Amino acid sequence: MKSMLLVRLIGGLVLLMVLWALAPFGTVPAGYRGVMTTFGSPSTQVLSEGIHFRIPLAQKLNLVNVSIQKGEGDGDAASRDLQTVHTRVALNYHVRPEGAVTVFRDLGNEPGQRIIIPAVQEAVKAVTARFTAEELIAKRTDVRDQIVAQLRERLARHGIMVDEFSIVNFNFSRSFNDAIEAKTTAEQLKLKAERDLQRIEVEAKQRVAQARAEAESLAVQRQQVTPELIRLREMENQRMAIEKWDGKLPTVAGGGAVPFINVK
Repeated sequence: MKSMLLVRLIGGLVLLMVLWALAPFGTVPAGYRGVMTTFGSPSTQVLSEGIHFRIPLAQKLNLVNVSIQKGEGDGDAASRDLQTVHTRVALNYHVRPEGAVTVFRDLGNEPGQRIIIPAVQEAVKAVTARFTAEELIAKRTDVRDQIVAQLRERLARHGIMVDEFSIVNFNFSRSFNDAIEAKTTAEQLKLKAERDLQRIEVEAKQRVAQARAEAESLAVQRQQVTPELIRLREMENQRMAIEKWDGKLPTVAGGGAVPFINVK
């Protein structure tokens, strides 16, 4: 009895394995598209997400990832002024759902290795050669836009869409970095000297304006001094002296006050 149960159990497991291998259906999960092959020959129909019928042993359901994928890479190129440029870039891309058969058949379902990496390297080198090293830094947005334009044109032919492209970093030789730093320092010193000169010129103009104003004020005052004004000032001074006098005549050595002298 035990041996018969064991034989039945083993037979059941074998039957389940055979049924699983010969399952007449396949499943396409979310974010994928299916390509059915019959004895290795791919169909032209793209299968959407869900369950699909297949002929056991004759047909196989192959999955193609159509969700957004990310890739990063480094590469060396030369600028227009023959500076060595080490560039690190990042790319977000996805396979067009209707292009799943093309990617599976022509790229072996490996778009990253077959077409994306070579295309990025070629586009970066081609665009970098159009700019000098300094322009690559100053016109980073233009450089990125030109690389994206080349990538979209080339990858679209293979059913691949570019979602985002970023230049993570530009690296140059040590000598070039030192030269850029020295140039930046010189420009900062020049700007400071120009500002100091402007400040000195403004201060000098302010002093000239102040001196001119003082001179004009003195000239106006001199124009206002008349003989009548001088006599008026003398009379005011005499009146103030009289108000301060205590009524005593000044004395001289030997005693006695100085008498009034009537001078007609």
